[in-house]
Amino acid sequence: MRLIAIVLAALLLLIQYPLWLGKGGWLRVWDMEHQVDVAHIKIQELKTRNAKLESEVNDLKEGTDAVEERARFELGMLKKGEVFIQILDAPKKSE
Repeated sequence: MRLIAIVLAALLLLIQYPLWLGKGGWLRVWDMEHQVDVAHIKIQELKTRNAKLESEVNDLKEGTDAVEERARFELGMLKKGEVFIQILDAPKKSE
């Protein structure tokens, strides 16, 4: 009787091994689900970035406001008749 119990326990352990550690086991499935979740987050970030870039491209193609804004801030350009005034903060006195 004792031998049967040992054999059955060994068989149970042998059956459990592929379930937990085998090619389609729970640990591998959990790892794959984690990788899929990370990939979904990355894809969402890239979609958001692409939407912003697409919006900027459309602004540059269709409107002059975006071009004018870039010319002003990145290149320091002014319109005809405008005067550039720069206001500097007063230097702080060190005590």
